[in-house]
Amino acid sequence: MQSPSTPSSTPRPEQADASTWKSDLVSGFLVFLIALPLCLGIAMASGFPPVSGILTAVVGGVLASWLGSARLTIKGPAAGLIVIALGAVQELGQGDNALGYRRALATLAVAAAVQIVFALLRAGTLGDFFPSSVVHGMLAAIGVIICSKQIHTLLGVAPKAKEPLALLGEIPQSVGRMNPEIALIGVISLVLLFGHMALSKKVALLKRVPAPLLVLVVAVPLGLYFDLDHEHTFTFSDHLYSVGPNFLVNLPGNLLSAVTFPDFSAVASGASIKYIVMFSLVGSIESLLSAKAVDMLDPQKRRSDLDKDLLATGVGNLVAGLIGGLPMISEIVRSSANIGYGAKSRLSNFFHGLFLLLFVTFAPMLIHRIPLAALAAMLIFTGVRLASPSEFVKTFRIGLEQLTIFSFTLVVTLATDLLVGVAAGIVLKLVVHVLNGAPIGGLFRPVIEEHQNGDSVVLRVRHAAVFSNYLKLKKQISKHAQAKHVELDLEHARLVDHTVMERLHELEDEFSRSGRHLRIRGLDQHRGLSPHPLAARKKLSNGTPVGA
Repeated sequence: MQSPSTPSSTPRPEQADASTWKSDLVSGFLVFLIALPLCLGIAMASGFPPVSGILTAVVGGVLASWLGSARLTIKGPAAGLIVIALGAVQELGQGDNALGYRRALATLAVAAAVQIVFALLRAGTLGDFFPSSVVHGMLAAIGVIICSKQIHTLLGVAPKAKEPLALLGEIPQSVGRMNPEIALIGVISLVLLFGHMALSKKVALLKRVPAPLLVLVVAVPLGLYFDLDHEHTFTFSDHLYSVGPNFLVNLPGNLLSAVTFPDFSAVASGASIKYIVMFSLVGSIESLLSAKAVDMLDPQKRRSDLDKDLLATGVGNLVAGLIGGLPMISEIVRSSANIGYGAKSRLSNFFHGLFLLLFVTFAPMLIHRIPLAALAAMLIFTGVRLASPSEFVKTFRIGLEQLTIFSFTLVVTLATDLLVGVAAGIVLKLVVHVLNGAPIGGLFRPVIEEHQNGDSVVLRVRHAAVFSNYLKLKKQISKHAQAKHVELDLEHARLVDHTVMERLHELEDEFSRSGRHLRIRGLDQHRGLSPHPLAARKKLSNGTPVGA
């Protein structure tokens, strides 16, 4: 069987790269235009110097692209790790952000070593373990946290609160105290981003124009018009406001002076270990899920070796952590754009990193002209997409229990932190499974009966097929890589959860692409917990369908 971790039979990477470099050059340049402002904004929102985001993207493109990274993914800093990075800077620095930044780099370097170990242990399947509702709940919480912080920056106001819920509560005060010139830049940027998203669905030409580029084309001239380069005051509606360079991106004179080395003095502390775990786990999961999603978008339907991709991410993070960069992942938004712009191979990732390196080396003053409010608008746009109301609707359609787990993970994450939120979501998911009839003993170890006849295999699953035992089920299927026909009998499974339904659907597609056949049977006596085709399926112990 060809698993998500097994590359399909395609031309050798160097052959494909050599024949498609022109397409990759164009795509890399267009992605560079998207990545430049996002890297700056993510870095500043993370409590890191703005240039650290550029450093990470350069390492991710120029280095990681040659280490076996997934073909069409773009490596770089991601909004999904802002919360962890900022928490590390604030907690490890204890009021000294410069010290917190260097100590956060140390946790990133150690977490990168953990990711490398994950890759060597072939933990590329890690992304298959975590239930979809928990992962999406975590991402929605990250989106809310990003918006809660960046709305104040967009309005040109420094909030007093620090925690997400308190920051959300302070938004009305910030609206009342907003700086008109800064807020105008921010609001126009936000309108451009959402307007581009809506109109590009109707106007095909707009899809070729990166939305962040439109924002910069408008925001930079506005910053020049308002003379943000120089400290001064102005009066609006009988109120005095001040503006100046503090509302613009601040970059060092040259790239070498931006290199910062980590401080390992507190790396063994409890707080550091917490962030090492979060960087390594959350970063790995996000990166693996993104790489799998990008593979699904690949027009050639190629499959990446996720273990190699995780290795490339780990090595890239190690280098980034040692020179002052942010954590990197295979980033889904830039990767999707990369495919849309016609990328053919991993060369596009390399070119995107190379263009960033050249730009920040030879044109740093142009970056300095970018208003922070414009970057805040881009991050808010990203945050809204992560926590979009449509995500709640999609989850509800899959099942009420999925919405409950999704919402619970979101709320606990907002009230505590990512690790606690994800752990709480997983525990609730297990409790829901037990309430729906899954035996406790079968939650982590599936009972599988195997029958083989020539090139056909029948695997009969008893008790439960749920997210927590899916990896063992998948491993059992993988043992029969040479079988042309694999039949998975779920008739005797009391519960088949949404995560397993989703993963099996992906496996069916993979089997089909490799000329094999995976048949799933035995669900006719199960009733879905919602009408959604991938909803969880439950069966009463006496065989009577639920609701019958």
